[in-house]
Amino acid sequence: MTLLEMNINNRVAAVEIDPGEMLAQVLRDRLGLTGTKVGCEEGECGACTVLVDGEPVLSCIYPALKAHGRSVSTVEGLAPEGQLHPVQKAFVEHSAIQCGYCTPGFVMSTVALLAEKPRPSHQEIMDGLSGNLCRCTGYYQIIDAVKAAATELADHAGS
Repeated sequence: MTLLEMNINNRVAAVEIDPGEMLAQVLRDRLGLTGTKVGCEEGECGACTVLVDGEPVLSCIYPALKAHGRSVSTVEGLAPEGQLHPVQKAFVEHSAIQCGYCTPGFVMSTVALLAEKPRPSHQEIMDGLSGNLCRCTGYYQIIDAVKAAATELADHAGS
C-alpha cells in the first residue's frame, strides 16, 4: 500500500492505495465519490472525466499516483452547498440529460472548456467534448447547454 495525498474538491485527502489503482477506482471505492462514472475502463467514453489541476483526464486509465500532490475536481465539487453550478444548471434546463450516465463527464469537460475558452465557437465546443460519448441525447441539447452555460458564466464575470 502507498499513501496518496491530493487536494480533492478543495479538501485535503490522504488515502492508502495499491500502486496500480486508477484514479476512478480510488475516487469511487476509497473516497465514496461515485459521481465519477466508469463506462468502459478503456478511456473511450469520457464518463469518468475529472479535472486534475484544471485539465480534463480520463480517470479510468489515469494512474492514481499521478494525482499525488495535485488538485482533483469531481462533479461533486461543483455544487458544494447544494447550488447547481451554471454548467449543471444549463444541462438540466436544456434537457441535456437523458439516462444521465455520461453527464458528469460532459459537465467536467465543459467546465474545463469554458475555463480555457469562455466564449467557444460551435467547432470549439465539438472539439472540447470530442472525448465524451452519449448514446441518448443526440448531442444537440448538450451543445445548447454548453452555449447557455458560456453565456451565463460570461455575463456573471462581466457583472
